[in-house]
Amino acid sequence: MKIVETYKIEFENTKVPIIVFHNKGDIELSYDVGILEIGEYSEFIIEKIKEDLIREGIFEKKEGENFNYEDLKKAYVKKVEELLKFYFPMLALEERSQLVTYLVQKSLDLGLVDILIADSGIEEIAINGPNQKVMVYHRKHGWLKTNLTFANDEEIRNIASRIALENRKFFSNLNPLLDAHLRGGHRVNATLNAISTKGSSITIRRFSDKPWTVSDLITSKTSSSIALALIWIAIENEFSVIVAGGTGSGKTSFLNAISSFIPATQRIVSVEDTREIRLPQYTHWVPMEARQANQEGKGQVSMLDLIVNSLRMRPDRIVIGEIRKKEEAEVLFEAMRTGHSVYGTFHANTAAETILRLSSAPIEIPKITLSSLGLVVVQHRDRRSGKRVTLQIAEMRENGDAHVVLQHHPKTNKHYFKAKPVAFLQKLEEMQGISEKEFMMQLREKAVILSYLAYFKINDLAAVGEVINEYYLDKENLIKQIKERLKKRKILHKSVKWKHQKPTEEKPNKQK
Repeated sequence: MKIVETYKIEFENTKVPIIVFHNKGDIELSYDVGILEIGEYSEFIIEKIKEDLIREGIFEKKEGENFNYEDLKKAYVKKVEELLKFYFPMLALEERSQLVTYLVQKSLDLGLVDILIADSGIEEIAINGPNQKVMVYHRKHGWLKTNLTFANDEEIRNIASRIALENRKFFSNLNPLLDAHLRGGHRVNATLNAISTKGSSITIRRFSDKPWTVSDLITSKTSSSIALALIWIAIENEFSVIVAGGTGSGKTSFLNAISSFIPATQRIVSVEDTREIRLPQYTHWVPMEARQANQEGKGQVSMLDLIVNSLRMRPDRIVIGEIRKKEEAEVLFEAMRTGHSVYGTFHANTAAETILRLSSAPIEIPKITLSSLGLVVVQHRDRRSGKRVTLQIAEMRENGDAHVVLQHHPKTNKHYFKAKPVAFLQKLEEMQGISEKEFMMQLREKAVILSYLAYFKINDLAAVGEVINEYYLDKENLIKQIKERLKKRKILHKSVKWKHQKPTEEKPNKQK
Protein backbone atom coordinates (compact mmCIF):
# COMPACT_ATOMS: atom_id res chain seq x y z
CA MET A 1 0.00 0.00 0.00
CA LYS A 2 1.34 3.43 -0.99
CA ILE A 3 -0.09 6.27 1.13
CA VAL A 4 -0.87 9.36 -0.98
CA GLU A 5 -2.33 11.66 1.70
CA THR A 6 -3.55 11.54 5.32
CA TYR A 7 -5.64 14.12 7.16
CA LYS A 8 -8.42 14.45 9.74
CA ILE A 9 -11.91 15.94 9.42
CA GLU A 10 -14.06 17.45 12.17
CA PHE A 11 -17.29 15.52 12.63
CA GLU A 12 -19.76 15.82 15.55
CA ASN A 13 -17.00 16.96 17.98
CA THR A 14 -14.80 14.06 16.86
CA LYS A 15 -11.73 13.97 14.60
CA VAL A 16 -12.15 11.29 11.93
CA PRO A 17 -8.90 10.10 10.26
CA ILE A 18 -8.85 9.90 6.43
CA ILE A 19 -6.24 7.98 4.40
CA VAL A 20 -5.94 8.24 0.61
CA PHE A 21 -3.79 5.37 -0.68
CA HIS A 22 -3.05 3.11 -3.65
CA ASN A 23 -3.09 -0.67 -3.45
CA LYS A 24 -0.86 -2.52 -5.86
CA GLY A 25 -3.01 -3.96 -8.65
CA ASP A 26 -5.90 -1.53 -8.16
CA ILE A 27 -6.84 0.83 -10.99
CA GLU A 28 -8.17 3.63 -8.76
CA LEU A 29 -7.00 5.20 -5.50
CA SER A 30 -8.76 4.27 -2.26
CA TYR A 31 -10.25 6.54 0.40
CA ASP A 32 -10.32 5.03 3.89
CA VAL A 33 -12.56 6.52 6.61
CA GLY A 34 -11.58 5.68 10.20
CA ILE A 35 -15.11 4.75 11.33
CA LEU A 36 -16.23 3.53 14.73
CA GLU A 37 -16.49 -0.26 14.79
CA ILE A 38 -19.24 -1.75 16.95
CA GLY A 39 -19.12 -5.31 18.31
CA GLU A 40 -22.09 -7.70 18.01
CA TYR A 41 -23.10 -7.37 21.69
CA SER A 42 -22.89 -3.53 21.58
CA GLU A 43 -24.85 -3.48 18.32
CA PHE A 44 -27.56 -5.57 19.97
CA ILE A 45 -27.78 -3.11 22.92
CA ILE A 46 -27.87 -0.15 20.52
CA GLU A 47 -30.80 -1.69 18.62
CA LYS A 48 -32.52 -2.15 22.01
CA ILE A 49 -31.97 1.56 22.78
CA LYS A 50 -33.54 2.49 19.41
CA GLU A 51 -36.59 0.35 20.27
CA ASP A 52 -36.86 2.05 23.68
CA LEU A 53 -36.76 5.49 22.05
CA ILE A 54 -39.46 4.59 19.54
CA ARG A 55 -41.63 3.09 22.29
CA GLU A 56 -41.29 6.26 24.38
CA GLY A 57 -42.44 8.31 21.36
CA ILE A 58 -39.28 10.42 21.04
CA PHE A 59 -39.95 10.89 17.31
CA GLU A 60 -43.62 11.75 17.72
CA LYS A 61 -44.71 15.38 17.57
CA LYS A 62 -46.76 16.36 20.62
CA GLU A 63 -49.91 18.40 20.26
CA GLY A 64 -49.21 22.14 20.10
CA GLU A 65 -45.46 21.58 19.52
CA ASN A 66 -43.66 22.74 16.42
CA PHE A 67 -40.56 20.53 16.41
CA ASN A 68 -37.75 21.48 14.09
CA TYR A 69 -34.74 19.29 13.38
CA GLU A 70 -32.44 20.88 15.98
CA ASP A 71 -35.05 20.54 18.75
CA LEU A 72 -35.61 16.90 17.83
CA LYS A 73 -31.87 16.21 17.81
CA LYS A 74 -31.33 17.79 21.26
CA ALA A 75 -34.18 15.78 22.78
CA TYR A 76 -32.90 12.62 21.10
CA VAL A 77 -29.28 13.09 22.29
CA LYS A 78 -30.44 13.76 25.87
CA LYS A 79 -32.51 10.55 25.94
CA VAL A 80 -29.75 8.49 24.29
CA GLU A 81 -27.23 9.63 26.92
CA GLU A 82 -29.60 8.54 29.70
CA LEU A 83 -30.10 5.09 28.16
CA LEU A 84 -26.38 4.61 27.47
CA LYS A 85 -25.59 5.35 31.13
CA PHE A 86 -28.14 2.67 32.07
CA TYR A 87 -26.91 -0.02 29.64
CA PHE A 88 -23.18 0.89 29.72
CA PRO A 89 -22.53 2.32 33.24
CA MET A 90 -18.73 1.69 33.07
CA LEU A 91 -18.26 3.35 29.66
CA ALA A 92 -15.72 6.21 29.44
CA LEU A 93 -17.03 9.67 28.48
CA GLU A 94 -15.24 9.70 25.10
CA GLU A 95 -16.56 6.25 24.16
CA ARG A 96 -20.08 7.24 25.21
CA SER A 97 -19.83 10.37 23.05
CA GLN A 98 -18.82 8.22 20.05
CA LEU A 99 -21.81 5.91 20.61
CA VAL A 100 -24.17 8.91 20.84
CA THR A 101 -22.83 10.15 17.47
CA TYR A 102 -23.21 6.64 16.01
CA LEU A 103 -26.85 6.40 17.18
CA VAL A 104 -27.75 9.88 15.93
CA GLN A 105 -26.29 9.04 12.52
CA LYS A 106 -28.18 5.75 12.29
CA SER A 107 -31.51 7.11 13.50
CA LEU A 108 -31.74 10.77 12.49
CA ASP A 109 -29.12 11.69 9.94
CA LEU A 110 -27.64 10.04 6.86
CA GLY A 111 -25.38 7.52 8.60
CA LEU A 112 -21.90 7.15 7.16
CA VAL A 113 -22.76 9.54 4.32
CA ASP A 114 -22.65 12.47 6.76
CA ILE A 115 -18.97 11.75 7.49
CA LEU A 116 -18.20 12.07 3.77
CA ILE A 117 -20.21 15.32 3.57
CA ALA A 118 -18.07 16.69 6.42
CA ASP A 119 -14.95 16.39 4.21
CA SER A 120 -14.53 19.71 2.39
CA GLY A 121 -12.22 18.01 -0.13
CA ILE A 122 -15.10 15.99 -1.58
CA GLU A 123 -17.27 17.26 -4.45
CA GLU A 124 -19.43 14.24 -5.25
CA ILE A 125 -20.65 11.18 -3.32
CA ALA A 126 -22.00 8.21 -5.31
CA ILE A 127 -23.89 5.31 -3.70
CA ASN A 128 -24.39 2.87 -6.57
CA GLY A 129 -26.29 0.12 -4.76
CA PRO A 130 -25.95 -2.40 -1.91
CA ASN A 131 -22.68 -4.34 -1.36
CA GLN A 132 -20.81 -1.89 -3.58
CA LYS A 133 -18.11 0.48 -2.40
CA VAL A 134 -19.32 4.06 -2.04
CA MET A 135 -17.41 6.26 -4.51
CA VAL A 136 -16.35 9.90 -3.95
CA TYR A 137 -14.97 12.56 -6.28
CA HIS A 138 -12.11 14.34 -4.50
CA ARG A 139 -10.95 17.84 -5.51
CA LYS A 140 -7.28 16.75 -5.49
CA HIS A 141 -7.42 13.07 -6.42
CA GLY A 142 -10.50 12.59 -8.64
CA TRP A 143 -12.69 9.48 -8.21
CA LEU A 144 -11.82 7.37 -5.15
CA LYS A 145 -13.16 4.08 -3.85
CA THR A 146 -14.09 4.28 -0.14
CA ASN A 147 -14.17 1.56 2.52
CA LEU A 148 -17.90 2.22 3.08
CA THR A 149 -20.69 -0.05 1.84
CA PHE A 150 -24.42 -0.52 2.45
CA ALA A 151 -25.42 -4.05 3.42
CA ASN A 152 -28.83 -4.00 1.76
CA ASP A 153 -31.08 -1.93 -0.46
CA GLU A 154 -33.34 -1.03 2.46
CA GLU A 155 -30.57 1.08 4.08
CA ILE A 156 -30.10 3.17 0.92
CA ARG A 157 -33.85 3.47 0.41
CA ASN A 158 -34.35 4.67 4.02
CA ILE A 159 -31.77 7.46 3.60
CA ALA A 160 -33.34 8.58 0.29
CA SER A 161 -36.85 8.49 1.83
CA ARG A 162 -35.64 10.58 4.80
CA ILE A 163 -34.27 13.21 2.38
CA ALA A 164 -37.51 13.15 0.34
CA LEU A 165 -39.60 13.60 3.49
CA GLU A 166 -37.54 16.59 4.62
CA ASN A 167 -37.93 18.15 1.14
CA ARG A 168 -41.68 17.37 1.16
CA LYS A 169 -41.32 15.35 -2.03
CA PHE A 170 -43.13 12.16 -3.01
CA PHE A 171 -40.69 9.25 -3.54
CA SER A 172 -41.89 5.67 -4.13
CA ASN A 173 -42.00 2.96 -6.80
CA LEU A 174 -44.60 5.09 -8.59
CA ASN A 175 -42.20 8.11 -8.51
CA PRO A 176 -38.76 6.45 -8.35
CA LEU A 177 -36.74 9.61 -9.21
CA LEU A 178 -35.83 12.25 -6.63
CA ASP A 179 -34.20 15.67 -7.00
CA ALA A 180 -33.77 17.36 -3.63
CA HIS A 181 -31.26 19.11 -1.38
CA LEU A 182 -29.81 18.56 2.09
CA ARG A 183 -29.87 21.02 4.99
CA GLY A 184 -26.43 22.34 3.97
CA GLY A 185 -27.74 23.09 0.47
CA HIS A 186 -25.99 20.11 -1.16
CA ARG A 187 -27.88 18.70 -4.15
CA VAL A 188 -29.23 15.12 -4.09
CA ASN A 189 -30.42 12.82 -6.85
CA ALA A 190 -31.80 9.38 -5.93
CA THR A 191 -33.28 6.45 -7.83
CA LEU A 192 -35.09 3.38 -6.52
CA ASN A 193 -34.33 -0.22 -7.55
CA ALA A 194 -37.55 -0.15 -9.57
CA ILE A 195 -35.49 1.57 -12.30
CA SER A 196 -31.82 1.16 -11.27
CA THR A 197 -31.13 -2.53 -11.77
CA LYS A 198 -28.14 -2.77 -9.40
CA GLY A 199 -30.21 -1.39 -6.53
CA SER A 200 -31.28 2.03 -5.22
CA SER A 201 -28.74 4.80 -5.78
CA ILE A 202 -27.96 8.21 -4.27
CA THR A 203 -25.72 10.87 -5.82
CA ILE A 204 -24.85 13.92 -3.71
CA ARG A 205 -23.24 17.03 -5.22
CA ARG A 206 -21.42 18.57 -2.26
CA PHE A 207 -21.18 22.35 -2.55
CA SER A 208 -18.36 24.34 -1.05
CA ASP A 209 -18.89 25.32 2.61
CA LYS A 210 -18.10 28.92 1.65
CA PRO A 211 -19.73 30.20 -1.56
CA TRP A 212 -17.22 31.04 -4.27
CA THR A 213 -16.61 34.72 -4.95
CA VAL A 214 -15.04 36.54 -7.90
CA SER A 215 -11.87 36.76 -5.79
CA ASP A 216 -11.76 32.93 -5.47
CA LEU A 217 -12.26 32.57 -9.24
CA ILE A 218 -9.11 34.64 -9.85
CA THR A 219 -6.87 33.11 -7.14
CA SER A 220 -7.80 29.57 -8.25
CA LYS A 221 -7.09 30.58 -11.89
CA THR A 222 -10.60 29.49 -12.84
CA SER A 223 -11.05 32.91 -14.41
CA SER A 224 -9.12 36.18 -14.74
CA SER A 225 -9.58 39.80 -13.75
CA ILE A 226 -10.02 40.82 -17.43
CA ALA A 227 -12.66 38.15 -18.13
CA LEU A 228 -14.60 39.05 -14.97
CA ALA A 229 -14.24 42.80 -15.68
CA LEU A 230 -15.92 42.27 -19.07
CA ILE A 231 -18.78 40.33 -17.38
CA TRP A 232 -19.06 43.05 -14.72
CA ILE A 233 -19.56 45.72 -17.41
CA ALA A 234 -22.29 43.56 -18.98
CA ILE A 235 -24.13 43.03 -15.66
CA GLU A 236 -23.75 46.67 -14.56
CA ASN A 237 -25.35 47.78 -17.83
CA GLU A 238 -28.16 45.19 -17.56
CA PHE A 239 -27.08 42.88 -20.38
CA SER A 240 -28.43 39.32 -20.04
CA VAL A 241 -25.79 36.60 -19.56
CA ILE A 242 -25.91 32.81 -20.00
CA VAL A 243 -23.23 30.66 -18.33
CA ALA A 244 -22.79 27.52 -20.43
CA GLY A 245 -20.68 24.44 -19.82
CA GLY A 246 -20.63 20.69 -19.38
CA THR A 247 -21.62 18.72 -16.28
CA GLY A 248 -19.44 19.61 -13.30
CA SER A 249 -17.79 22.57 -15.06
CA GLY A 250 -18.79 24.96 -12.25
CA LYS A 251 -21.62 26.81 -14.03
CA THR A 252 -23.74 27.41 -10.90
CA SER A 253 -20.75 28.39 -8.72
CA PHE A 254 -19.69 30.87 -11.43
CA LEU A 255 -23.22 32.26 -11.69
CA ASN A 256 -23.33 32.68 -7.90
CA ALA A 257 -20.02 34.54 -7.92
CA ILE A 258 -20.84 37.00 -10.72
CA SER A 259 -24.23 37.77 -9.08
CA SER A 260 -22.20 40.00 -6.70
CA PHE A 261 -21.94 42.47 -9.62
CA ILE A 262 -25.71 43.16 -9.37
CA PRO A 263 -26.27 46.40 -7.39
CA ALA A 264 -27.58 45.69 -3.87
CA THR A 265 -30.50 48.08 -4.40
CA GLN A 266 -32.02 45.95 -7.18
CA ARG A 267 -34.66 43.22 -6.76
CA ILE A 268 -33.57 39.70 -7.78
CA VAL A 269 -35.99 36.80 -8.32
CA SER A 270 -34.43 33.34 -8.72
CA VAL A 271 -36.24 30.29 -10.14
CA GLU A 272 -34.96 26.70 -9.79
CA ASP A 273 -36.24 23.16 -9.82
CA THR A 274 -33.77 22.25 -7.02
CA ARG A 275 -32.24 24.99 -4.86
CA GLU A 276 -28.58 25.60 -5.75
CA ILE A 277 -28.22 29.37 -6.10
CA ARG A 278 -26.84 31.07 -2.97
CA LEU A 279 -26.79 34.85 -3.17
CA PRO A 280 -25.40 37.24 -0.52
CA GLN A 281 -27.69 37.97 2.44
CA TYR A 282 -27.61 41.72 1.79
CA THR A 283 -29.28 41.36 -1.63
CA HIS A 284 -32.97 42.09 -2.28
CA TRP A 285 -33.54 38.46 -3.27
CA VAL A 286 -36.69 36.31 -3.61
CA PRO A 287 -35.76 32.62 -4.20
CA MET A 288 -38.43 30.29 -5.65
CA GLU A 289 -38.36 26.53 -6.16
CA ALA A 290 -40.53 24.31 -8.37
CA ARG A 291 -42.71 21.67 -6.69
CA GLN A 292 -43.69 18.16 -7.76
CA ALA A 293 -47.28 16.91 -7.74
CA ASN A 294 -48.47 15.03 -4.65
CA GLN A 295 -49.65 11.40 -4.54
CA GLU A 296 -53.00 12.44 -6.06
CA GLY A 297 -51.22 14.20 -8.92
CA LYS A 298 -52.13 17.68 -7.58
CA GLY A 299 -50.20 20.71 -6.36
CA GLN A 300 -47.48 20.78 -9.03
CA VAL A 301 -45.78 24.12 -9.60
CA SER A 302 -43.53 23.93 -12.67
CA MET A 303 -40.48 26.02 -13.59
CA LEU A 304 -42.59 27.63 -16.31
CA ASP A 305 -45.25 28.63 -13.74
CA LEU A 306 -42.57 30.27 -11.59
CA ILE A 307 -40.89 32.07 -14.52
CA VAL A 308 -44.22 33.51 -15.70
CA ASN A 309 -45.07 34.51 -12.12
CA SER A 310 -41.62 36.11 -11.57
CA LEU A 311 -42.38 38.62 -14.37
CA ARG A 312 -45.30 39.90 -12.26
CA MET A 313 -43.05 40.50 -9.22
CA ARG A 314 -41.35 43.60 -10.66
CA PRO A 315 -37.89 42.05 -10.79
CA ASP A 316 -34.84 44.06 -11.81
CA ARG A 317 -32.98 40.81 -12.46
CA ILE A 318 -34.19 37.22 -13.03
CA VAL A 319 -31.80 34.35 -12.20
CA ILE A 320 -32.64 30.87 -13.55
CA GLY A 321 -30.98 27.73 -12.17
CA GLU A 322 -30.92 26.00 -15.55
CA ILE A 323 -32.67 26.50 -18.90
CA ARG A 324 -33.94 23.08 -20.04
CA LYS A 325 -37.27 23.25 -21.88
CA LYS A 326 -38.64 25.08 -24.90
CA GLU A 327 -41.46 26.86 -23.01
CA GLU A 328 -39.05 28.12 -20.32
CA ALA A 329 -36.59 29.43 -22.93
CA GLU A 330 -39.39 31.14 -24.91
CA VAL A 331 -40.64 33.04 -21.84
CA LEU A 332 -37.10 34.00 -20.80
CA PHE A 333 -36.09 35.36 -24.20
CA GLU A 334 -39.39 37.23 -24.44
CA ALA A 335 -38.55 38.73 -21.03
CA MET A 336 -35.13 39.81 -22.39
CA ARG A 337 -36.81 41.43 -25.39
CA THR A 338 -39.12 43.40 -23.07
CA GLY A 339 -36.19 44.82 -21.11
CA HIS A 340 -35.64 42.33 -18.26
CA SER A 341 -32.10 41.26 -17.34
CA VAL A 342 -31.90 37.45 -17.23
CA TYR A 343 -29.05 35.24 -15.99
CA GLY A 344 -28.98 31.46 -16.14
CA THR A 345 -27.03 28.29 -16.86
CA PHE A 346 -27.20 26.02 -19.89
CA HIS A 347 -25.61 22.71 -20.93
CA ALA A 348 -23.24 23.31 -23.88
CA ASN A 349 -19.47 23.03 -24.35
CA THR A 350 -18.76 26.10 -26.53
CA ALA A 351 -20.42 29.39 -27.44
CA ALA A 352 -21.25 28.06 -30.94
CA GLU A 353 -22.79 24.91 -29.43
CA THR A 354 -24.88 27.07 -27.06
CA ILE A 355 -26.44 28.89 -30.03
CA LEU A 356 -26.89 25.64 -31.96
CA ARG A 357 -28.68 23.96 -29.04
CA LEU A 358 -30.88 26.99 -28.30
CA SER A 359 -31.90 27.43 -31.95
CA SER A 360 -32.39 23.72 -32.77
CA ALA A 361 -35.04 21.19 -31.67
CA PRO A 362 -36.35 20.71 -29.06
CA ILE A 363 -35.84 24.31 -27.79
CA GLU A 364 -36.01 26.06 -31.21
CA ILE A 365 -35.61 29.71 -30.26
CA PRO A 366 -35.40 31.80 -33.50
CA LYS A 367 -31.82 32.99 -34.02
CA ILE A 368 -32.95 36.60 -34.40
CA THR A 369 -34.37 36.39 -30.85
CA LEU A 370 -31.01 35.18 -29.48
CA SER A 371 -29.56 38.63 -30.22
CA SER A 372 -31.33 39.77 -27.01
CA LEU A 373 -28.51 38.08 -25.09
CA GLY A 374 -25.55 40.20 -24.06
CA LEU A 375 -22.86 37.58 -23.42
CA VAL A 376 -22.40 33.82 -23.41
CA VAL A 377 -19.75 32.69 -20.89
CA VAL A 378 -18.45 29.14 -21.34
CA GLN A 379 -17.04 27.20 -18.38
CA HIS A 380 -14.89 24.15 -19.10
CA ARG A 381 -13.62 21.31 -16.93
CA ASP A 382 -10.58 19.26 -17.92
CA ARG A 383 -11.54 15.76 -16.74
CA ARG A 384 -7.93 14.59 -16.65
CA SER A 385 -6.71 17.29 -14.25
CA GLY A 386 -10.09 18.28 -12.74
CA LYS A 387 -9.25 21.96 -13.41
CA ARG A 388 -12.08 24.36 -14.30
CA VAL A 389 -11.58 27.46 -16.44
CA THR A 390 -13.57 30.17 -18.18
CA LEU A 391 -12.99 28.91 -21.72
CA GLN A 392 -14.72 31.59 -23.82
CA ILE A 393 -16.74 34.78 -23.60
CA ALA A 394 -18.82 35.52 -26.69
CA GLU A 395 -20.95 38.49 -27.69
CA MET A 396 -24.17 38.11 -29.68
CA ARG A 397 -24.42 39.53 -33.19
CA GLU A 398 -27.66 40.91 -34.65
CA ASN A 399 -28.24 37.72 -36.66
CA GLY A 400 -28.07 35.60 -33.47
CA ASP A 401 -24.56 34.18 -34.07
CA ALA A 402 -22.05 33.95 -31.21
CA HIS A 403 -18.83 35.89 -31.77
CA VAL A 404 -16.02 34.81 -29.39
CA VAL A 405 -14.19 37.89 -28.12
CA LEU A 406 -12.22 36.47 -25.17
CA GLN A 407 -10.51 33.07 -25.26
CA HIS A 408 -8.54 30.99 -22.75
CA HIS A 409 -5.13 29.77 -23.92
CA PRO A 410 -4.54 26.27 -22.44
CA LYS A 411 -0.73 26.39 -22.50
CA THR A 412 -0.20 29.85 -21.04
CA ASN A 413 -3.36 29.55 -18.88
CA LYS A 414 -4.22 33.17 -19.71
CA HIS A 415 -7.12 34.98 -21.38
CA TYR A 416 -6.58 37.06 -24.50
CA PHE A 417 -8.88 39.18 -26.67
CA LYS A 418 -9.44 37.12 -29.79
CA ALA A 419 -11.41 39.95 -31.41
CA LYS A 420 -12.90 43.33 -30.63
CA PRO A 421 -16.47 43.04 -29.18
CA VAL A 422 -18.06 45.12 -31.96
CA ALA A 423 -21.76 44.32 -31.34
CA PHE A 424 -21.29 44.64 -27.56
CA LEU A 425 -19.60 48.05 -27.92
CA GLN A 426 -22.31 49.20 -30.33
CA LYS A 427 -25.07 48.26 -27.84
CA LEU A 428 -23.20 50.04 -25.03
CA GLU A 429 -22.92 53.22 -27.06
CA GLU A 430 -26.54 53.12 -28.24
CA MET A 431 -28.07 52.26 -24.85
CA GLN A 432 -25.69 53.89 -22.33
CA GLY A 433 -23.69 56.38 -24.40
CA ILE A 434 -20.41 54.61 -23.48
CA SER A 435 -17.73 55.04 -26.15
CA GLU A 436 -14.98 52.52 -26.89
CA LYS A 437 -12.47 54.70 -25.05
CA GLU A 438 -14.71 54.86 -21.96
CA PHE A 439 -15.28 51.08 -22.20
CA MET A 440 -11.52 50.43 -22.16
CA MET A 441 -11.11 52.73 -19.16
CA GLN A 442 -13.92 50.94 -17.28
CA LEU A 443 -12.43 47.55 -18.19
CA ARG A 444 -9.06 48.58 -16.70
CA GLU A 445 -10.69 50.08 -13.59
CA LYS A 446 -12.73 46.96 -12.87
CA ALA A 447 -9.75 44.68 -13.57
CA VAL A 448 -7.70 46.65 -11.02
CA ILE A 449 -10.46 46.32 -8.40
CA LEU A 450 -10.78 42.58 -9.03
CA SER A 451 -6.99 42.10 -8.90
CA TYR A 452 -6.99 43.99 -5.60
CA LEU A 453 -9.68 41.65 -4.17
CA ALA A 454 -7.69 38.60 -5.24
CA TYR A 455 -4.26 39.88 -4.13
CA PHE A 456 -5.43 40.80 -0.63
CA LYS A 457 -7.56 37.61 -0.41
CA ILE A 458 -10.83 39.50 0.13
CA ASN A 459 -13.02 36.46 -0.56
CA ASP A 460 -15.85 36.69 1.95
CA LEU A 461 -19.18 37.14 0.15
CA ALA A 462 -20.19 40.16 2.26
CA ALA A 463 -16.73 41.79 2.00
CA VAL A 464 -16.66 41.41 -1.79
CA GLY A 465 -20.19 42.82 -1.99
CA GLU A 466 -19.14 45.79 0.15
CA VAL A 467 -16.29 46.70 -2.24
CA ILE A 468 -18.50 46.32 -5.34
CA ASN A 469 -21.27 48.44 -3.83
CA GLU A 470 -18.69 51.06 -2.84
CA TYR A 471 -17.77 51.21 -6.53
CA TYR A 472 -21.40 52.04 -7.41
CA LEU A 473 -21.65 54.66 -4.61
CA ASP A 474 -18.25 56.41 -4.79
CA LYS A 475 -16.15 55.02 -7.63
CA GLU A 476 -13.44 57.71 -7.69
CA ASN A 477 -12.66 57.41 -3.97
CA LEU A 478 -12.55 53.59 -4.09
CA ILE A 479 -10.21 53.47 -7.09
CA LYS A 480 -7.94 56.08 -5.51
CA GLN A 481 -7.65 54.05 -2.29
CA ILE A 482 -7.04 50.79 -4.15
CA LYS A 483 -4.37 52.27 -6.44
CA GLU A 484 -2.53 53.76 -3.45
CA ARG A 485 -2.60 50.42 -1.63
CA LEU A 486 -1.42 48.52 -4.72
CA LYS A 487 1.30 51.12 -5.39
CA LYS A 488 2.71 50.57 -1.89
CA ARG A 489 3.06 46.89 -2.75
CA LYS A 490 4.57 47.83 -6.14
CA ILE A 491 1.76 46.11 -8.05
CA LEU A 492 0.98 47.62 -11.43
CA HIS A 493 -1.86 46.41 -13.66
CA LYS A 494 -0.97 46.02 -17.32
CA SER A 495 -2.96 48.03 -19.84
CA VAL A 496 -5.53 46.18 -21.96
CA LYS A 497 -5.23 46.05 -25.74
CA TRP A 498 -7.16 44.28 -28.48
CA LYS A 499 -4.89 41.34 -29.29
CA HIS A 500 -5.89 39.45 -32.42
CA GLN A 501 -3.31 36.69 -31.95
CA LYS A 502 -2.68 34.11 -29.26
CA PRO A 503 -0.17 35.11 -26.57
CA THR A 504 3.26 33.56 -27.07
CA GLU A 505 4.35 30.93 -24.62
CA GLU A 506 7.04 31.87 -22.15
CA LYS A 507 10.35 30.17 -23.02
CA PRO A 508 12.19 28.59 -20.07
CA ASN A 509 15.30 30.39 -18.89
CA LYS A 510 18.15 27.89 -19.43
CA GLN A 511 20.52 29.77 -17.14
CA LYS A 512 17.89 29.66 -14.39
